[in-house]
Amino acid sequence: MSDLFESQSPPSVPLAERMRPATLDEVAGQRHLLGPGKPLRLAFESGKPHSMILWGPPGVGKTTLARLMAKGFDADFLALSAVFSGVKEIREAIQQAQAAKARGRHTILFVDEVHRFNKSQQDAFLPFVEQGLVTFIGATTENPSFEVNSALLSRAAVYVLESLDAETMNGLFERARLIACPELEVDEAARERLVGFADGDGRRLMNLVEQIQVAAETAGVNPVGAEFVDQALSRNLRRFDKGGEAFYDQISALHKSIRGSNPDASLYWLCRMLDGGADPHYIARRLLRMAVEDIGLADPRAQEICLNACATYERLGSPEGELALAQAAIFLACAAKSNAVYKAYNAARKHVAESGSQPVPLHLRNASTRLMKSLGYGKTYRYAHDEPEAYAAGENYFPDGMAAPGWYQPVPRGMEAKIADKLAHLRRLDEAANARPDPAQSSR
Repeated sequence: MSDLFESQSPPSVPLAERMRPATLDEVAGQRHLLGPGKPLRLAFESGKPHSMILWGPPGVGKTTLARLMAKGFDADFLALSAVFSGVKEIREAIQQAQAAKARGRHTILFVDEVHRFNKSQQDAFLPFVEQGLVTFIGATTENPSFEVNSALLSRAAVYVLESLDAETMNGLFERARLIACPELEVDEAARERLVGFADGDGRRLMNLVEQIQVAAETAGVNPVGAEFVDQALSRNLRRFDKGGEAFYDQISALHKSIRGSNPDASLYWLCRMLDGGADPHYIARRLLRMAVEDIGLADPRAQEICLNACATYERLGSPEGELALAQAAIFLACAAKSNAVYKAYNAARKHVAESGSQPVPLHLRNASTRLMKSLGYGKTYRYAHDEPEAYAAGENYFPDGMAAPGWYQPVPRGMEAKIADKLAHLRRLDEAANARPDPAQSSR
């Protein structure tokens, strides 16, 4: 076993720090970046450091990789946290880098949670990165496209780190147990509980191992079972940043699962969001949006069911009201799909924004005064209810000179199939009416 895992480390040092990998081969997971021939492995083997952004969830090795890079390139390592640092700390770090350069040493500057720096603070690094004074490594849990300014992003490679999978987490758990509490037996169900609570976060898993060790020693429990784990640990929420990338990824997955007519996947993402602490009111609003955007007139009941689910949740609250949200999600997933209304609305809005304010034709104007009547307002308007089939065939309802755009194109599914049949019938009536001679013209 590597000296990394020897038990000589002071017990007061947190387990996560005692287990920090000393080489690339000891890093848990990230084989897509660190395997033979993969990008970060090649970067280390090249011997030429370059600036980079490490993007991934908590506890997957971002800080470890930055430290290993400093060690691998024999460079000084300076670390800043954007949570606790400002321009003063940035300036001090640059001064240290300049002093190191004077001694013939290169500096790797690691900025944890770089997305928390504002634009001007991020810009402060640019000249020193361009000069080669420091190799910049930023770590972020948020999408760099949105949270890191473009100038800094253009000077750094972006590497995406992934949550640790179940196999990796199980291996990490066993290594952590052997270091922290080799005498403690943990049964299979308890191990699954701990790995599940850690949710792909290696650091959290090691912290949980330490917590369960203390709890077991205090209670005199050995072996540890699932029930003891549930009692000893206050259940942590799954990884879910209500304002961050995970939030938008999960609501996107819910929307796409409903659009894809998969009720089980829709339920899964709904429960993932509720389990992670998402506001049910927000989910209810998004379900209502999905009913309009992806189902529309193919099944107008979808909107009504979502409105009822919102009202039901308001009445019952959690957890009973969440069942109404589940019912709505399943109905949306199973309903006939149409984005015809969504597309028609967007096309009409675009046209209005680009075409200017075209006047209302005289026959459609409201003649509410004698002057308006004398000017011809509403004079030739045909009252639809007085026409055959309550339809004024051939009538024009657009501004003069504007051709019928055909924005709304119903799909051949659900209720919209019947709407399509009706509209086709009305178009035929229009064609027949327009083919007849105009009485006003023939009398001349």
